[in-house]
Amino acid sequence: MSGVAQTVARSWARIADRQDRVSAYFYARLFLAAPQLRDLFPIQLRPQRIKLVAAVGQAIAALDRPAEFDEPLRALGRAHRRFDVEPAYHDVFRECLIEAVRVHSGTDWNDATERAWRTGYDLIAARMNAGAAAEPSPPYRFAEVLTHDRRSAEVAVFTCRPAEPVRYRPGQYVPVETGHEPRVWRRYSMATAPRPDGVLEFHVRAVGAGVVSPALVWKLRPGEVIRLGRPAGDLSLPTGRDVVCLCGGTGVAPVRALVEAAPAGWERWVHLFVGARTEAGLYDLPALSELAACRPWLRLVPVVSHDTGYRGERGLLADVLARRGSWADHDFVLSGSPAMLRSTVAALRALGVPAARIQHDPYD
Repeated sequence: MSGVAQTVARSWARIADRQDRVSAYFYARLFLAAPQLRDLFPIQLRPQRIKLVAAVGQAIAALDRPAEFDEPLRALGRAHRRFDVEPAYHDVFRECLIEAVRVHSGTDWNDATERAWRTGYDLIAARMNAGAAAEPSPPYRFAEVLTHDRRSAEVAVFTCRPAEPVRYRPGQYVPVETGHEPRVWRRYSMATAPRPDGVLEFHVRAVGAGVVSPALVWKLRPGEVIRLGRPAGDLSLPTGRDVVCLCGGTGVAPVRALVEAAPAGWERWVHLFVGARTEAGLYDLPALSELAACRPWLRLVPVVSHDTGYRGERGLLADVLARRGSWADHDFVLSGSPAMLRSTVAALRALGVPAARIQHDPYD
């Protein structure tokens, strides 16, 4: 570990029990020093404070492994453009963060510690600024909502047309912001392959403590305008082996796009397991059945976990998979909630599936 990274990491560890207070102090000091920056952040700051603490930890890791984190930091800089962050803002961010850490460090703080924090912050900010400056595309695009279809009490499917085309690969996602919850973004996968008319389709489930998904399910209406960030993600259909896709809830969206975009001469079997708690949760089954009807290599297996009256496959996705024999010679594509991804990865590893054969988007 480099001297700067070691000093910063030691300093941060010493206030581990005070990091929540550090984040609260940071934002209070920031908005006093630069009130105009308050509009860059959501109204509710509690989630943002949690993100700040996590970001500092990741930044310290980046200081210790600069080559490994160079591209992720540049990508972070590109992503921050959608928050209208300017390079000059890093000066006030740095000063407020250092002050917050210093105030809560007490006698553990000294001149060497402050120099390390300044050096470390500037190294990270330089990479983020370089990534932002090198990106030619706009930070976000406006899109008009065309249709909004409530498939259940918790699930909605909506389409929108961006003012400018969004170029993406099937399986990717974009950050979405709605005027109902300004300055709060959440990632959603496109549910279809790119269309000639540029229309995008998204599947959303209103669950958990988030605010964006409930707004998109219960408040969004045709004619409203949303903002879309830059497409990202590396989910794809492997070509070297037959494929098993395990999708939970609205996690079916990116896999549906991948299947739809598969070339006409596709020669690998794709076993698509789609899971839901109840039969009503299989909201996209008609569209998936249409895809399977014209793709002889696609095998569709609906699975329900908590509906005793369901007459098809019942259980958790990994359990149903295990009942159907060995899949050691297959590649796996997973899509769903973070909890579903973690449990399914663990189950597949227990079945002997190598980690290199399992792909999914980031847990968060």
